[in-house]
Amino acid sequence: MTIVVGHDGSDSGDDAAALGAQLAQATDAALIVVSVYPEENPVGLGRVDAEWVGYMREQAEEVSASARRFVDERGAEATFRVVGSSSAAHGLDDVAEQTDATMIVVGSSRHGARRRISPGSTGERLLHGAICPVAVAPRGWRDRPAEEAVRRIGVAYLDAPEAREALNVAAALVQRTGASLTLYTVVAPRAEIFSPVIGRDAEESFLGAVREGAREALDRAVAGLPFEAADELLEGDVVDCLAALDERECDLLVCGSRGYGPVRRVLLGGVASRLVRRAACPVVVVPRGAE
Repeated sequence: MTIVVGHDGSDSGDDAAALGAQLAQATDAALIVVSVYPEENPVGLGRVDAEWVGYMREQAEEVSASARRFVDERGAEATFRVVGSSSAAHGLDDVAEQTDATMIVVGSSRHGARRRISPGSTGERLLHGAICPVAVAPRGWRDRPAEEAVRRIGVAYLDAPEAREALNVAAALVQRTGASLTLYTVVAPRAEIFSPVIGRDAEESFLGAVREGAREALDRAVAGLPFEAADELLEGDVVDCLAALDERECDLLVCGSRGYGPVRRVLLGGVASRLVRRAACPVVVVPRGAE
């Protein structure tokens, strides 16, 4: 198991390194911390001056040295790479593919709210095409104690292929970390105002059937796991409910990406796209499987 962390020399990079180190220690994974610099394009109008490329590489080496100091202070073991690429996202994705990584970890935008996640430009690009699951660390994650363990893993679940893929990833993390697992399903609330054409009884019957179906899907999912797990059937807006999960309920929330698009690539759908801009805990977005 290998975890790739993107570090750009900022506090956001430290947040990513802190989460990556926490996950690597919990799962006994190899940790690779990558700093990316703009690579020279040898032909065409996009050619970059070699001296400038050399300067950018030197800057990336300094960033990598800073990342090393931060990771060493947290008592984690890691290897460090300085990589040239057309973009930070491409560089991280290339390293992940070369090393058969199980996860890429990035930090949140410096403009995001503290203790919330909000991916920057690199995270956004990775969340629309990475080869493996992408984890986004909330702002300020670097301030958490280095020895803090991953104890509670949650998964956003519904009876759909992308959610089942997310559950597979969450279950594998649970088996490696010894953490607990909770499956969260969110159903729509009862409307305060109902249509007189449909009627309250019809609305109640429909919502009851939805809840019953969600309950049955949760029961099947939990029964299919090789270990005990909990589940919660929540009522409300799906993003509001999942984004409200914080360190008291969940240390890591796993969700699937859109159920169509390139196989084995992350591609955000509407729920995941909004969730990664509001969640209070780290979120792992899983690529679509080959079902």
